[in-house]
Amino acid sequence: MDHTPVISDDLIPENLRPVIRTLAGIATELARTIASGPLGGALGAEVGSNTDGDNQKALDVLADERFAAALKGSGVRWYASEEREDVVEIDPEGTLALAIDPLDGSSNIDVNVSIGTIFSIRPAKDGGEESFLRPGTEQIAAGYFIYGPQTALVVTFGDGVQHYVLDPVERVFKLADAGMKIPPSSTEFAINASNYRHWSKPIRAYIDDCLAGSEGPRGQNFNMRWVASLVAETHRIISRGGIFLYPSDARPGYEHGRLRMVYECAPIAMLVEQAGGRATTGTDRLLNQVPDRLHARTPLVFGSTDNVDRVTAYHDLPDEEVSALFGSRGLFRT
Repeated sequence: MDHTPVISDDLIPENLRPVIRTLAGIATELARTIASGPLGGALGAEVGSNTDGDNQKALDVLADERFAAALKGSGVRWYASEEREDVVEIDPEGTLALAIDPLDGSSNIDVNVSIGTIFSIRPAKDGGEESFLRPGTEQIAAGYFIYGPQTALVVTFGDGVQHYVLDPVERVFKLADAGMKIPPSSTEFAINASNYRHWSKPIRAYIDDCLAGSEGPRGQNFNMRWVASLVAETHRIISRGGIFLYPSDARPGYEHGRLRMVYECAPIAMLVEQAGGRATTGTDRLLNQVPDRLHARTPLVFGSTDNVDRVTAYHDLPDEEVSALFGSRGLFRT
């Protein structure tokens, strides 16, 4: 195993240093590949679909293969990837279970928008699936790499959130912030507004109140952001606050949300909570949820506590009260 330093790891628990170093090493390679853009080949070309029917890009498959191949000897026993149907055993003697979305936001590969890698680490159990079908509160680490203007690692080991930036000259991740914090409130929200007609009344009422601006019930103007890259949305919110909403809706296949609990939502929720924010399904704490299968999906609402709590409050109102709110404030009514 190559012991060349790839990250300043004084704040990383000793038992997790090998796996974090391995992930950081592959992320460094991916950052170089991504930075080459079309010079590195057709990274955004569709090469098939995963088990849930989502299109796979060439870079999705490349990233998955690189991470899986590098993890031998890092302490990982079980490897679960969004790009694979089943759990893979990496090292029978390993004590860790790693869940990963190797390349999040792959629809943005060809348009030079930030994309990333999301990962979650738990203690390994005897069974592969058993190691992952458990509440997010049992994670011992979670993080993401973001490949953008800077390549960065944002990670938690259960005691705050650390921010590392890849030094472009030395090719080492260096600590930039040992304690990232999400502001308690914000006037930015992120949601795909094109799905408005499919949302539940509480979600529509919340967005209506934001759009009503200073003359509405919130008494202030809001800005909407939507990047279609979960890592990019998360990084903005952890850096300066805001709220992200990907609710369930009325479309077939979206009844339970669209983001995957094991690979995306649980690790993001752990990071957000460790940064002082909140992460829910819209109504309940996300980290308390237990997936019933590896690729289970869930609604996800996270960000500044005041904003997320308000969404929960809308869901707690009796239906007739939400209907009244929506009837008087529905800016997109027909």
